[in-house]
Amino acid sequence: MEQTWRWFGPDDVIRLNHIRQTGATGIVTALHQIPYGVVWSVEEIEERKAMIAADPSLGLRWSVVESLPIHESIKIGEGDLTPLFDNYRQSLRNLAACGVTTVCYNFMPILDWTRTDLAAPVPGGGTSLRFNAHEHAAFDVFMLERPGAENDHAPEVLARARAWFDKASEDDKKRLLANIMAGLPGAFDRYDIPGLRKMLDRYKDMSHGALRETLANFLREVIPTAEEVGIRMCIHPDDPPRPLMGLPRIVSNEDDLDFIVNVIDSEANGITFCTGSLGAGAKNDVPAMIKRFAPKVTFAHLRNVKKDPDGSFQEAEHLGGDVDMVSVVTTLLEEQKRRKDAGNPNWRIPFRPDHGHELLDDVGKKTHPGYPAIGRLRGLAEIRGVMTAVASMRQFPV
Repeated sequence: MEQTWRWFGPDDVIRLNHIRQTGATGIVTALHQIPYGVVWSVEEIEERKAMIAADPSLGLRWSVVESLPIHESIKIGEGDLTPLFDNYRQSLRNLAACGVTTVCYNFMPILDWTRTDLAAPVPGGGTSLRFNAHEHAAFDVFMLERPGAENDHAPEVLARARAWFDKASEDDKKRLLANIMAGLPGAFDRYDIPGLRKMLDRYKDMSHGALRETLANFLREVIPTAEEVGIRMCIHPDDPPRPLMGLPRIVSNEDDLDFIVNVIDSEANGITFCTGSLGAGAKNDVPAMIKRFAPKVTFAHLRNVKKDPDGSFQEAEHLGGDVDMVSVVTTLLEEQKRRKDAGNPNWRIPFRPDHGHELLDDVGKKTHPGYPAIGRLRGLAEIRGVMTAVASMRQFPV
Protein backbone atom coordinates (compact mmCIF):
# COMPACT_ATOMS: atom_id res chain seq x y z
CA MET A 1 0.00 0.00 0.00
CA GLU A 2 1.31 3.42 -0.91
CA GLN A 3 1.90 5.53 2.18
CA THR A 4 0.61 9.05 1.54
CA TRP A 5 0.13 12.28 3.50
CA ARG A 6 -2.32 15.14 3.11
CA TRP A 7 -0.54 18.44 2.42
CA PHE A 8 -2.43 21.71 2.17
CA GLY A 9 0.06 23.38 -0.11
CA PRO A 10 2.73 26.04 0.35
CA ASP A 11 0.93 27.65 3.31
CA ASP A 12 0.84 24.39 5.28
CA VAL A 13 2.98 24.67 8.41
CA ILE A 14 3.97 21.03 7.85
CA ARG A 15 6.66 21.19 5.19
CA LEU A 16 7.43 18.63 2.51
CA ASN A 17 10.69 17.57 4.16
CA HIS A 18 8.75 16.95 7.38
CA ILE A 19 6.37 14.70 5.45
CA ARG A 20 9.26 12.68 4.09
CA GLN A 21 10.47 12.11 7.64
CA THR A 22 7.17 10.34 8.42
CA GLY A 23 7.96 7.66 5.85
CA ALA A 24 5.27 8.78 3.41
CA THR A 25 6.25 9.31 -0.23
CA GLY A 26 2.88 10.09 -1.80
CA ILE A 27 1.40 13.56 -1.45
CA VAL A 28 -2.35 14.11 -1.24
CA THR A 29 -3.17 17.72 -2.07
CA ALA A 30 -5.43 20.07 -3.99
CA LEU A 31 -5.45 23.54 -5.51
CA HIS A 32 -7.48 25.07 -2.71
CA GLN A 33 -6.89 28.57 -4.03
CA ILE A 34 -9.10 27.92 -7.08
CA PRO A 35 -12.81 28.66 -6.54
CA TYR A 36 -15.28 25.81 -6.93
CA GLY A 37 -16.40 25.32 -10.52
CA VAL A 38 -13.32 26.94 -12.09
CA VAL A 39 -11.00 24.92 -14.33
CA TRP A 40 -7.71 23.70 -12.89
CA SER A 41 -5.25 24.74 -15.60
CA VAL A 42 -2.29 22.67 -16.71
CA GLU A 43 0.00 25.51 -15.59
CA GLU A 44 -1.38 25.53 -12.04
CA ILE A 45 -1.27 21.74 -11.80
CA GLU A 46 2.31 21.64 -13.03
CA GLU A 47 3.27 24.38 -10.59
CA ARG A 48 2.03 22.28 -7.66
CA LYS A 49 3.73 19.18 -9.05
CA ALA A 50 6.98 21.11 -9.32
CA MET A 51 6.74 22.20 -5.68
CA ILE A 52 6.36 18.59 -4.59
CA ALA A 53 9.25 17.36 -6.75
CA ALA A 54 11.54 20.36 -6.16
CA ASP A 55 13.89 18.38 -3.93
CA PRO A 56 14.55 15.07 -5.74
CA SER A 57 16.23 13.63 -2.66
CA LEU A 58 12.83 13.49 -0.93
CA GLY A 59 11.36 11.17 -3.57
CA LEU A 60 7.89 12.68 -3.26
CA ARG A 61 5.14 12.62 -5.88
CA TRP A 62 1.62 14.01 -6.17
CA SER A 63 -0.27 10.76 -5.71
CA VAL A 64 -3.90 11.77 -5.05
CA VAL A 65 -6.03 14.88 -5.58
CA GLU A 66 -8.10 15.60 -2.50
CA SER A 67 -10.25 17.06 -3.59
CA LEU A 68 -11.54 18.39 -6.89
CA PRO A 69 -14.63 20.08 -5.39
CA ILE A 70 -18.09 19.88 -6.88
CA HIS A 71 -19.98 23.14 -7.20
CA GLU A 72 -23.04 23.39 -4.95
CA SER A 73 -25.32 24.00 -7.95
CA ILE A 74 -24.48 20.52 -9.26
CA LYS A 75 -25.48 18.97 -5.94
CA ILE A 76 -28.73 20.92 -5.92
CA GLY A 77 -29.31 20.43 -9.64
CA GLU A 78 -30.20 24.06 -10.26
CA GLY A 79 -29.63 26.29 -13.26
CA ASP A 80 -27.65 25.61 -16.42
CA LEU A 81 -25.05 23.08 -15.30
CA THR A 82 -23.39 22.63 -18.70
CA PRO A 83 -20.55 25.10 -18.02
CA LEU A 84 -19.85 23.53 -14.61
CA PHE A 85 -19.74 20.01 -16.04
CA ASP A 86 -17.56 21.21 -18.92
CA ASN A 87 -15.13 22.82 -16.46
CA TYR A 88 -15.00 19.71 -14.27
CA ARG A 89 -14.30 17.49 -17.27
CA GLN A 90 -11.57 19.87 -18.45
CA SER A 91 -9.94 19.78 -15.03
CA LEU A 92 -9.91 15.98 -15.22
CA ARG A 93 -8.30 16.11 -18.67
CA ASN A 94 -5.67 18.56 -17.42
CA LEU A 95 -4.87 16.44 -14.38
CA ALA A 96 -4.51 13.35 -16.55
CA ALA A 97 -2.25 15.24 -18.97
CA CYS A 98 -0.03 16.06 -15.98
CA GLY A 99 0.04 12.45 -14.78
CA VAL A 100 -2.16 12.91 -11.67
CA THR A 101 -4.83 10.26 -12.07
CA THR A 102 -6.49 9.56 -8.69
CA VAL A 103 -9.18 12.08 -7.71
CA CYS A 104 -10.99 11.97 -4.37
CA TYR A 105 -14.20 14.02 -4.09
CA ASN A 106 -17.28 14.21 -1.89
CA PHE A 107 -20.96 14.94 -2.39
CA MET A 108 -21.85 16.32 1.05
CA PRO A 109 -24.21 19.30 0.81
CA ILE A 110 -22.81 22.63 2.06
CA LEU A 111 -20.52 21.21 4.76
CA ASP A 112 -17.73 18.63 4.71
CA TRP A 113 -16.80 16.78 7.90
CA THR A 114 -18.57 18.20 10.93
CA ARG A 115 -17.35 18.33 14.53
CA THR A 116 -18.52 20.34 17.52
CA ASP A 117 -15.22 20.25 19.47
CA LEU A 118 -11.82 20.61 17.83
CA ALA A 119 -9.84 20.16 21.05
CA ALA A 120 -11.47 17.45 23.16
CA PRO A 121 -8.96 16.28 25.78
CA VAL A 122 -7.22 12.92 25.61
CA PRO A 123 -5.16 11.38 28.44
CA GLY A 124 -1.84 13.09 29.02
CA GLY A 125 -2.76 16.52 27.70
CA GLY A 126 -3.33 15.99 23.98
CA THR A 127 -6.50 16.84 22.09
CA SER A 128 -8.81 15.19 19.58
CA LEU A 129 -11.73 16.05 17.33
CA ARG A 130 -15.17 15.23 18.76
CA PHE A 131 -18.82 15.31 17.70
CA ASN A 132 -21.19 15.93 20.61
CA ALA A 133 -24.77 15.11 19.67
CA HIS A 134 -26.22 17.57 22.17
CA GLU A 135 -24.05 20.46 20.93
CA HIS A 136 -25.04 19.75 17.36
CA ALA A 137 -28.68 19.73 18.48
CA ALA A 138 -28.18 23.01 20.35
CA PHE A 139 -26.78 24.57 17.19
CA ASP A 140 -29.51 23.15 14.95
CA VAL A 141 -32.50 23.90 17.19
CA PHE A 142 -31.57 26.96 19.25
CA MET A 143 -28.92 28.81 17.25
CA LEU A 144 -29.88 28.04 13.68
CA GLU A 145 -33.57 27.83 14.67
CA ARG A 146 -34.26 25.51 11.75
CA PRO A 147 -38.01 24.84 11.43
CA GLY A 148 -38.85 21.34 12.64
CA ALA A 149 -35.29 20.67 13.84
CA GLU A 150 -36.48 19.42 17.24
CA ASN A 151 -38.03 16.41 15.49
CA ASP A 152 -34.61 15.26 14.29
CA HIS A 153 -33.08 14.82 17.75
CA ALA A 154 -33.83 12.34 20.53
CA PRO A 155 -35.64 13.81 23.57
CA GLU A 156 -32.72 13.17 25.92
CA VAL A 157 -30.32 14.83 23.47
CA LEU A 158 -32.66 17.81 23.17
CA ALA A 159 -32.80 18.17 26.95
CA ARG A 160 -29.00 18.28 27.15
CA ALA A 161 -28.94 20.68 24.20
CA ARG A 162 -31.27 23.08 26.01
CA ALA A 163 -29.12 22.89 29.14
CA TRP A 164 -25.99 23.63 27.12
CA PHE A 165 -27.59 26.53 25.27
CA ASP A 166 -29.04 28.11 28.41
CA LYS A 167 -25.63 28.36 30.06
CA ALA A 168 -23.57 29.03 26.91
CA SER A 169 -21.85 32.39 26.59
CA GLU A 170 -21.70 34.31 23.32
CA ASP A 171 -18.10 33.12 22.99
CA ASP A 172 -19.26 29.51 23.42
CA LYS A 173 -21.79 29.97 20.63
CA LYS A 174 -19.26 31.65 18.34
CA ARG A 175 -16.81 28.83 19.00
CA LEU A 176 -19.42 26.19 18.16
CA LEU A 177 -20.25 27.92 14.88
CA ALA A 178 -16.54 28.18 14.02
CA ASN A 179 -15.99 24.51 14.86
CA ILE A 180 -18.86 23.41 12.63
CA MET A 181 -17.54 25.59 9.80
CA ALA A 182 -13.99 24.25 10.14
CA GLY A 183 -14.55 20.95 8.37
CA LEU A 184 -13.44 21.85 4.87
CA PRO A 185 -9.85 23.12 4.81
CA GLY A 186 -9.45 25.47 1.88
CA ALA A 187 -13.18 26.03 1.38
CA PHE A 188 -14.10 29.42 0.05
CA ASP A 189 -17.45 29.59 1.84
CA ARG A 190 -17.58 30.08 5.60
CA TYR A 191 -21.08 30.94 6.79
CA ASP A 192 -22.53 32.95 9.62
CA ILE A 193 -25.96 31.95 10.90
CA PRO A 194 -27.95 34.00 8.33
CA GLY A 195 -25.69 32.78 5.53
CA LEU A 196 -26.09 29.16 6.57
CA ARG A 197 -29.86 29.56 6.77
CA LYS A 198 -29.83 30.93 3.24
CA MET A 199 -27.80 27.97 1.98
CA LEU A 200 -30.04 25.47 3.78
CA ASP A 201 -33.06 27.09 2.17
CA ARG A 202 -31.68 26.10 -1.23
CA TYR A 203 -31.95 22.47 -0.11
CA LYS A 204 -35.35 22.74 1.60
CA ASP A 205 -37.08 20.46 -0.93
CA MET A 206 -34.17 18.06 -1.40
CA SER A 207 -34.93 14.46 -0.42
CA HIS A 208 -32.51 11.57 -0.09
CA GLY A 209 -33.69 10.22 -3.43
CA ALA A 210 -33.42 13.59 -5.16
CA LEU A 211 -29.85 14.12 -3.95
CA ARG A 212 -29.01 10.60 -5.11
CA GLU A 213 -30.24 11.54 -8.54
CA THR A 214 -28.08 14.68 -8.74
CA LEU A 215 -25.08 12.51 -7.80
CA ALA A 216 -26.05 9.96 -10.45
CA ASN A 217 -26.32 12.78 -12.97
CA PHE A 218 -22.86 14.02 -12.00
CA LEU A 219 -21.41 10.53 -12.45
CA ARG A 220 -23.05 10.12 -15.85
CA GLU A 221 -21.58 13.45 -16.92
CA VAL A 222 -17.99 12.98 -15.74
CA ILE A 223 -17.16 9.26 -15.44
CA PRO A 224 -16.99 8.67 -19.23
CA THR A 225 -14.38 11.44 -19.49
CA ALA A 226 -12.49 10.10 -16.48
CA GLU A 227 -12.47 6.65 -18.05
CA GLU A 228 -11.32 8.05 -21.38
CA VAL A 229 -8.29 9.87 -19.91
CA GLY A 230 -7.37 7.29 -17.25
CA ILE A 231 -8.60 9.13 -14.16
CA ARG A 232 -9.88 7.09 -11.22
CA MET A 233 -12.58 8.98 -9.32
CA CYS A 234 -13.26 7.91 -5.74
CA ILE A 235 -16.09 9.30 -3.64
CA HIS A 236 -15.56 10.01 0.06
CA PRO A 237 -18.25 8.93 2.55
CA ASP A 238 -20.34 11.39 4.56
CA ASP A 239 -18.79 12.51 7.83
CA PRO A 240 -20.64 11.88 10.03
CA PRO A 241 -22.79 9.40 8.10
CA ARG A 242 -26.18 10.81 9.05
CA PRO A 243 -28.46 13.70 8.06
CA LEU A 244 -27.32 17.04 9.51
CA MET A 245 -29.39 20.22 9.84
CA GLY A 246 -32.06 18.72 7.61
CA LEU A 247 -29.58 17.93 4.85
CA PRO A 248 -29.81 14.45 3.34
CA ARG A 249 -26.71 12.27 3.26
CA ILE A 250 -26.28 9.73 0.48
CA VAL A 251 -22.81 8.21 1.03
CA SER A 252 -23.35 6.86 4.53
CA ASN A 253 -23.90 3.11 4.48
CA GLU A 254 -23.66 -0.10 2.50
CA ASP A 255 -26.81 0.57 0.50
CA ASP A 256 -25.52 4.01 -0.52
CA LEU A 257 -22.20 2.62 -1.72
CA ASP A 258 -23.97 -0.13 -3.64
CA PHE A 259 -26.11 2.47 -5.41
CA ILE A 260 -23.10 4.60 -6.35
CA VAL A 261 -20.89 1.89 -7.81
CA ASN A 262 -23.82 0.59 -9.87
CA VAL A 263 -24.75 3.95 -11.43
CA ILE A 264 -21.88 3.35 -13.86
CA ASP A 265 -19.87 0.12 -13.69
CA SER A 266 -16.42 1.49 -14.42
CA GLU A 267 -12.95 1.35 -12.92
CA ALA A 268 -13.17 5.14 -13.01
CA ASN A 269 -16.12 5.08 -10.57
CA GLY A 270 -14.60 4.09 -7.26
CA ILE A 271 -14.63 4.67 -3.51
CA THR A 272 -12.42 6.46 -1.02
CA PHE A 273 -12.91 4.05 1.86
CA CYS A 274 -12.79 6.13 5.06
CA THR A 275 -12.86 3.91 8.13
CA GLY A 276 -13.55 6.86 10.43
CA SER A 277 -16.47 8.32 8.50
CA LEU A 278 -18.16 4.96 8.01
CA GLY A 279 -17.10 3.86 11.49
CA ALA A 280 -19.13 6.67 13.06
CA GLY A 281 -22.32 5.00 11.79
CA ALA A 282 -23.80 2.81 14.52
CA LYS A 283 -25.12 0.26 12.02
CA ASN A 284 -22.06 0.12 9.76
CA ASP A 285 -19.98 -3.06 9.91
CA VAL A 286 -16.80 -1.54 8.51
CA PRO A 287 -14.75 -4.77 8.05
CA ALA A 288 -17.70 -6.39 6.24
CA MET A 289 -18.21 -3.31 4.08
CA ILE A 290 -14.61 -3.19 2.91
CA LYS A 291 -14.71 -6.90 2.09
CA ARG A 292 -17.75 -6.30 -0.10
CA PHE A 293 -16.47 -3.17 -1.84
CA ALA A 294 -12.71 -3.90 -1.95
CA PRO A 295 -12.64 -4.13 -5.78
CA LYS A 296 -13.99 -0.57 -5.94
CA VAL A 297 -11.60 0.94 -3.38
CA THR A 298 -9.24 3.36 -5.10
CA PHE A 299 -7.97 5.25 -2.03
CA ALA A 300 -8.22 4.70 1.73
CA HIS A 301 -8.43 6.98 4.75
CA LEU A 302 -7.45 5.00 7.83
CA ARG A 303 -8.49 6.39 11.21
CA ASN A 304 -10.65 5.31 14.12
CA VAL A 305 -13.52 6.57 16.23
CA LYS A 306 -15.07 5.69 19.58
CA LYS A 307 -18.87 5.97 19.55
CA ASP A 308 -21.28 6.84 22.36
CA PRO A 309 -24.87 5.55 22.59
CA ASP A 310 -26.38 9.01 21.95
CA GLY A 311 -24.67 9.37 18.56
CA SER A 312 -21.66 11.30 19.80
CA PHE A 313 -18.19 10.09 18.84
CA GLN A 314 -14.56 11.05 19.27
CA GLU A 315 -11.52 10.49 17.10
CA ALA A 316 -9.62 7.61 18.69
CA GLU A 317 -6.10 6.28 18.34
CA HIS A 318 -5.72 4.71 14.93
CA LEU A 319 -5.69 1.19 16.38
CA GLY A 320 -7.74 1.95 19.47
CA GLY A 321 -11.34 2.73 18.46
CA ASP A 322 -14.39 0.73 17.42
CA VAL A 323 -13.08 -0.22 13.95
CA ASP A 324 -11.03 -3.40 13.62
CA MET A 325 -8.13 -1.82 11.74
CA VAL A 326 -6.19 -5.07 11.44
CA SER A 327 -9.10 -6.62 9.55
CA VAL A 328 -9.40 -3.58 7.28
CA VAL A 329 -5.68 -3.53 6.45
CA THR A 330 -5.71 -7.27 5.79
CA THR A 331 -8.57 -6.88 3.31
CA LEU A 332 -6.76 -4.04 1.51
CA LEU A 333 -3.62 -6.17 1.20
CA GLU A 334 -5.68 -9.11 -0.09
CA GLU A 335 -7.23 -6.82 -2.70
CA GLN A 336 -3.81 -5.52 -3.74
CA LYS A 337 -2.59 -9.07 -4.27
CA ARG A 338 -5.67 -9.89 -6.35
CA ARG A 339 -5.06 -6.85 -8.55
CA LYS A 340 -1.36 -7.56 -8.96
CA ASP A 341 -1.98 -11.22 -9.80
CA ALA A 342 -4.51 -10.06 -12.41
CA GLY A 343 -1.89 -7.83 -14.04
CA ASN A 344 -3.57 -4.58 -13.05
CA PRO A 345 -0.97 -1.77 -13.32
CA ASN A 346 -2.89 0.17 -10.63
CA TRP A 347 -2.65 -2.63 -8.11
CA ARG A 348 -1.18 -0.59 -5.26
CA ILE A 349 -3.80 1.20 -3.10
CA PRO A 350 -2.75 4.58 -1.69
CA PHE A 351 -3.77 5.26 1.90
CA ARG A 352 -3.18 8.05 4.33
CA PRO A 353 -3.41 8.28 8.11
CA ASP A 354 -6.45 10.46 8.64
CA HIS A 355 -7.24 12.84 11.51
CA GLY A 356 -4.61 12.47 14.22
CA HIS A 357 -4.54 13.57 17.83
CA GLU A 358 -2.79 16.82 18.67
CA LEU A 359 0.15 15.61 20.76
CA LEU A 360 3.41 16.81 22.34
CA ASP A 361 4.93 19.82 20.56
CA ASP A 362 1.98 20.06 18.16
CA VAL A 363 -0.41 21.18 20.91
CA GLY A 364 -1.42 24.73 20.09
CA LYS A 365 0.25 24.90 16.69
CA LYS A 366 -1.72 26.43 13.81
CA THR A 367 -2.28 23.24 11.87
CA HIS A 368 -5.55 22.45 10.13
CA PRO A 369 -7.99 20.85 12.61
CA GLY A 370 -7.38 17.12 12.69
CA TYR A 371 -4.13 17.38 10.74
CA PRO A 372 -1.23 17.83 13.18
CA ALA A 373 2.05 16.20 12.32
CA ILE A 374 2.80 14.06 15.37
CA GLY A 375 -0.63 12.46 15.75
CA ARG A 376 -0.71 11.47 12.09
CA LEU A 377 2.91 10.30 12.27
CA ARG A 378 1.91 8.03 15.14
CA GLY A 379 -1.07 6.75 13.16
CA LEU A 380 1.01 6.10 10.06
CA ALA A 381 3.62 4.23 12.09
CA GLU A 382 0.95 2.07 13.74
CA ILE A 383 -0.74 1.25 10.44
CA ARG A 384 2.63 0.59 8.79
CA GLY A 385 3.37 -1.89 11.58
CA VAL A 386 0.09 -3.72 11.00
CA MET A 387 0.62 -3.68 7.25
CA THR A 388 4.17 -5.02 7.50
CA ALA A 389 3.22 -7.80 9.92
CA VAL A 390 0.20 -8.96 7.91
CA ALA A 391 2.12 -8.82 4.63
CA SER A 392 4.95 -10.86 6.11
CA MET A 393 2.68 -13.55 7.55
CA ARG A 394 0.50 -13.83 4.45
CA GLN A 395 3.18 -13.22 1.81
CA PHE A 396 1.29 -10.22 0.44
CA PRO A 397 2.93 -7.54 -1.69
CA VAL A 398 3.21 -4.26 0.16
